[in-house]
Amino acid sequence: MLRCLAVVLSFCTLAFAPQSQAPAPKSPPPDATITAAQVQAAIDKLGALDYPVRSSSAATVRRADAAIALPALLQAVKQHADQYVRFKALVLLSGFNDPRTRDVMAAAITDKNDRMRTVAYAYFEHNPDKTIVPRLIEALKTEESEFVRPQLTRALAAHADDPKVQQVMEGLVMQGQAFFRSVVIETIGDHHGTYALKPITEVAKTDSPLQDDAALTLGKLGDKSVLSVLAGLQRSAPRESQPGIAAAICLLGVNCASHKPFITDSLAFSIKNLGFQGLVRSSSSALAALAVAGQEDALVELIKQGTPTRDPVRAPIALAIGTVALRNPDITMKVFGDAAVREPGIDLLREAFDMLEEDFEEERFFATVRRAYWQAPAGSPARTVADTLIKKLEF
Repeated sequence: MLRCLAVVLSFCTLAFAPQSQAPAPKSPPPDATITAAQVQAAIDKLGALDYPVRSSSAATVRRADAAIALPALLQAVKQHADQYVRFKALVLLSGFNDPRTRDVMAAAITDKNDRMRTVAYAYFEHNPDKTIVPRLIEALKTEESEFVRPQLTRALAAHADDPKVQQVMEGLVMQGQAFFRSVVIETIGDHHGTYALKPITEVAKTDSPLQDDAALTLGKLGDKSVLSVLAGLQRSAPRESQPGIAAAICLLGVNCASHKPFITDSLAFSIKNLGFQGLVRSSSSALAALAVAGQEDALVELIKQGTPTRDPVRAPIALAIGTVALRNPDITMKVFGDAAVREPGIDLLREAFDMLEEDFEEERFFATVRRAYWQAPAGSPARTVADTLIKKLEF
């Protein structure tokens, strides 16, 4: 549900290139001192009102031996009396790479708990399963929650090679509420849905709130035939839309040397001058899109410009950095390898995670960092980065 940035600050999320499914790396060694009783007590506290208690409890479960943690989590997901605990248990379960997780997630698609459904849809976005597609399409007929439906849409878009999904998604580009259409357009770009190039191009030509999303998505899709459309928007679109258009052209591999400085200058200008909050958001979003696509310097720029700021301009910059971390954890950890940006970058990332409500995505990030820690040689820069992240983010 990375579209939640729009809910928080009307901030568009960014490009995401789904990676091929690779064998899961070995999990880090468990803490043998954690007992079954401690795990059960920790699970019961996942719904505590006190955040430090919830955070510490989740960390206990993550570090426990899978033979102890998994049965307790599976049981909690199935029948814990606290619905929030069920949700958090399902999130934690996703980080263990257990083969039973797929069936648990499939069952959660029809759960009455909307948080459970959101996690299930997020799981199938990152673990595409053709057998689940008919259920996802059917769920579109009844799922109306503004918090759940976006993730359902993302799960569908992840199956971009399915003709039925293509037909459904292409139709959704042109119909429905603007908020949901925005999600559709964004996620089609994230999952490289070139099948929808034509309708999205039409949206980009239209003067509407969806124009920015459509323009950036055209860049994500990578088809240079739309360059004339984007060039036209550079002449006609409002100032706040220009960073996203510049990022789209750069994503197509055209004139990045001039478009990227334009985006960074736009962010610097909007930070220094009051009254340009919309430009802060669009410039941050544009740099984030480039960073997710693998351009490290875009993430470095976000950190450097965001470090000395205060709210309200700080929040959208932090959210942009947080979204890069969730969409491309490898590039994030690589950038954090530079000691000059590590501490301020992690501080901004922590603020982003405090604002975002992306439990499943954050759990994936945590699992990635913990695996990186144990796979890196002792004393190596990679282990230092992972260790700092673990301590600073307290997972």
